[in-house]
Formats: sequence, C-alpha cells, structure tokens
Amino acid sequence: MTAPADTPKGTLYLLPVALGDTDLHNVLPDINFTIVRQIRYFVVENIRSARRFLKKCDRSIDIDSLTFFTLDEHTDPQDIPAMLEPAARGYDIGVISEAGCPAVADPGADLVAIAQQKNIKVMPLVGPSSILMGLMGSGFNGQSFAFAGYLPVDSAARTAALKEMERRIAREHQTQIFIETPYRNNRLIEELCRVLPDSMLLCVASDITGESQDITTLPIAKWKKKSFDYSRKPTIFLLYR
Repeated sequence: MTAPADTPKGTLYLLPVALGDTDLHNVLPDINFTIVRQIRYFVVENIRSARRFLKKCDRSIDIDSLTFFTLDEHTDPQDIPAMLEPAARGYDIGVISEAGCPAVADPGADLVAIAQQKNIKVMPLVGPSSILMGLMGSGFNGQSFAFAGYLPVDSAARTAALKEMERRIAREHQTQIFIETPYRNNRLIEELCRVLPDSMLLCVASDITGESQDITTLPIAKWKKKSFDYSRKPTIFLLYR
C-alpha cells in the first residue's frame, strides 16, 4: 500500500550495541532504550543476536510482533532499498550491527547511503565504538587517523600494506588502525614484530568495555619480549611512532 503524499517519513535510527558481554546500561544511555521500545521494524546483521539484544534492552518487548530484515555481507544490493519501505509509510526503523556502532565498518552503511538519497532522516545514537575507544586509549595522534579494516590475507600483500602504513605514519604522522579475526590475533602480533621496526609503537586494545579489557601501547621491541594471549578476544590494533 502506498502512503499518502503528506505522510511524514519515519526516521532511520542507528542503534549501537555492546562490544562484548557487558551490562548494556554501562555502555548505552537511557534514551537508547526508550527509542528501541518504540520501533517495530529493524534492519539487522544477525536476527538471532538482534533479538537477544532487544530482550536485554527490555524483557517486556514482544519480539514476535517485530519485523526484521537481514543486511549482511551476503545481501544482494538490489534488496536493500526495500528495507526502507516502512519509513515511507511513516514508521521508524532501527539498524542493529553485531557489535558497536552500525554503519562503521559495517554493511549498514549501504542502507544509510540510500536513506540519505531518499531524504529519510538518519539519527545515529550514542554507543561504544572500538575504533574510537581504542584510539582514545592508545596515546596516538587523534587529529589524523585511518581505519584500514582487515589486512590482506595474502602474506606478501599484507606485508606491503603494513609497509605502506609505516610510510604514512612517517610522512603524515597519521595513526593507522586495523582489525583481525580474533583467533588470529596472536599470530598477527608475531607478524607485526617480524615486519615492523623496533621503534614503531603498537597499541593492542582488547575486549574494550569488557571484563578483561586491556589497552597496551609498547614499542615493537618490547612486544617481541612480552608474553601475551589475545586469542579469541575482540581486539583492535593501532600503529604510530
């Protein structure tokens, strides 16, 4: 059914979630919970974890009355515009990622881009971002920084990417930020120790906001001698000099 031309459009709310298993009230403001209770349409990366998040927000939410659309790396781009159809009928839509803030290193960015094209109001809400919180705790340059996502899988390409980061740090004094699949964290640190100069500073920010949170900045020379185990913990890596 097409909405009348004068029907106000709904708002696309970007709903942050916790970075790990922690009390939501420790990382999200009360206004987020108020907004969540009012939304009936959700675009999510994973329906099961989204339902679990909503129940943590408020156990009285009737999950079965809600409508979910899945937006992940496997979603056909042609299917994304239809997810905004409820907003055209005046209904608000919530976007939920797997961790942290939607649309930052997240498929939700594609939905936000279309919402902007369609003149749908986009409202990002306050919540934890591992990228920013890692940067805050690193002691590195917060005026100029770049997030590279995952490094290349191929060893030669990965080494080349790291060398380019090293050049950008030297040339632009720009903090370099990247992530890895959690079970490969230890191997990545070992590789960084082999490839990068001893004077390079490496910050490893692990389990941010979680019970085992650890944010450690050391020169590569000291990481080579340090005992560590970040296996299977959500971790972000930052480089500077």
